[in-house]
Amino acid sequence: GDVIGPDGRPQRLGGLLEGKINVLSFIYTRCTDPSACPSATGMLRKVREASEMDRVIAENVNLITMSFDPGHDTPDLMGRYGRAFRGDAGGAEWLFLTTRSPKELKPILQEYGQLVERKPNPKDSYGPLFHTVRVYLIDRAGRIRNIYSMGLLDPRLVLADIRTLLLEEISKGA
Repeated sequence: GDVIGPDGRPQRLGGLLEGKINVLSFIYTRCTDPSACPSATGMLRKVREASEMDRVIAENVNLITMSFDPGHDTPDLMGRYGRAFRGDAGGAEWLFLTTRSPKELKPILQEYGQLVERKPNPKDSYGPLFHTVRVYLIDRAGRIRNIYSMGLLDPRLVLADIRTLLLEEISKGA
């Protein structure tokens, strides 16, 4: 599907995934449940920090944070959100994306099996959306190789799985 980065230009999500190992997280910026979106973003931040010390990971991995609240999470807001978490240090590229509309978002969520529903109370203290926490490890061929849920959001596990994919590529002569 079409996604939009902080620069406001539409791009194909599939094109952004090509050529690298990707760690993709679906979030929304209004989520305040500490075990949900903030936890997923914090985990990606730790992977990014680890990649600052590991050139192989930095050069072979993209981190992608994708909003499923396009009505609120504009490209500009996602850019500011990204700068707050990403910082300016080196390491793996970390993209913060949204879509123009829920209509453009729907096929992306369906493709990844990402559940998102509006809560009956839009003023819920944790935010107006109910969702499952899922972070995807995607290999260079675009195959989902692992899905991390709330209980598995451990950067050490994600980094070990990334290293396993890299070793797998070496063993296959990729």
